[in-house]
Amino acid sequence: MSDDRVLVVDDLVAGYIPEVNILNGCNIEVGKGEFVGVIGPNGAGKSTVLKAILGQCAVRSGMSSFLGENITGLQAHQLVERGVGYVPQTQNVFQSLTVAENLEMGCFIKPEVFNERFDYVTTLFPKLGERATQKAGSLSGGERQMVAMGRALMMEPKLLLLDEPSAGLSPVLQDEVFIQCKRINAEGIAILMVEQNARRCLQVVDRAYVLDQGRNAYTGTGRALLEDPNVIKLYLGTLAKATGG
Repeated sequence: MSDDRVLVVDDLVAGYIPEVNILNGCNIEVGKGEFVGVIGPNGAGKSTVLKAILGQCAVRSGMSSFLGENITGLQAHQLVERGVGYVPQTQNVFQSLTVAENLEMGCFIKPEVFNERFDYVTTLFPKLGERATQKAGSLSGGERQMVAMGRALMMEPKLLLLDEPSAGLSPVLQDEVFIQCKRINAEGIAILMVEQNARRCLQVVDRAYVLDQGRNAYTGTGRALLEDPNVIKLYLGTLAKATGG
């Protein structure tokens, strides 16, 4: 299995304020081409996992590795160069730029690949090609999320990190976003997705981790966790009410 692991988060302890840890020994693995979810109650440390991987918070112990290389503490642009794409939850498009210009920003460190990658992304998401000259700020929430995903794909990542891609979207648009995620994953791109809509997340991922107080509470296939009485009782009921899912 070790040769098939794209990402390994090993016993990570991390936080934002000195001496206050959000992650307390978190462990996550993502295999090649795998779609993995991270769910849990508010404050469990879900988004902090991504920020720790991306060097956006202080890692006190443990490590993250990508394709066997220790990436702990590297900055986001260094990870992009290595093949990690990231879609943040908020402020994930340049609203005053067109769709095409947003996609161009996705490969600013390697502009020579723009035409090839633009063709790839707009083939995967034809709507982005149709909206190429439209300002991103005039798009719907679901379309903006598509632009953000497309931009993250411009550097041909081997791993895509998604921070609550369905946040703030209507149920119909949430479904569209999850379909887009499945489409990206079907291209062979591994995905680690943090998601508040726990029930829907477990329906689409291969495996998932349930975090609680910065630690792994449960892990298993999406289907197994959906049917686990403890997960249903402790997490899915509350989370379903919170998300309407």
